[in-house]
Amino acid sequence: MSQQTGPLAGIRVVELGNFIAAPTAGRLLADFGADVVKVERPGTGDELRRWRLHDGDTSLLFRTLGRNKRSVTVDLRRPEGQELVRALAARSDVLLENFRPGTLERWGLGPGELRALNPRLVVVRVSGYGQTGPYRDRPGFGGVAEAIGGLRALTGYP
Repeated sequence: MSQQTGPLAGIRVVELGNFIAAPTAGRLLADFGADVVKVERPGTGDELRRWRLHDGDTSLLFRTLGRNKRSVTVDLRRPEGQELVRALAARSDVLLENFRPGTLERWGLGPGELRALNPRLVVVRVSGYGQTGPYRDRPGFGGVAEAIGGLRALTGYP
């Protein structure tokens, strides 16, 4: 690991997210010097690795959102993988995730369990419709949020 610089140097972040939301937040933290450890699933890794792939074996978007990070492969569905995440969270400052609400809790990795190991851990959860409420189980993507909130009309033909 290289010596980190920037205003967030010395901050460790565990990124459990995939696709765009949490990886974008992780990239911003890494760009400002945080030590971001990206956890990816075995075999395929983050979906962005091959999303809109035009040339080579890794997409440009993944390379952009993965910059300044370290990646590890962990199977979060297995008890051994869950234990590895607990160990990372115990010595980290921030945990980012953007799974569907309830996923971390099913794995025994919810904020309550992780904060029992590390009371100062900041857990950042990104979801389209929040962790509670009638739409919590719906997937959320930027375009959907922009359309529902009327923001598309600000950037083009309504």
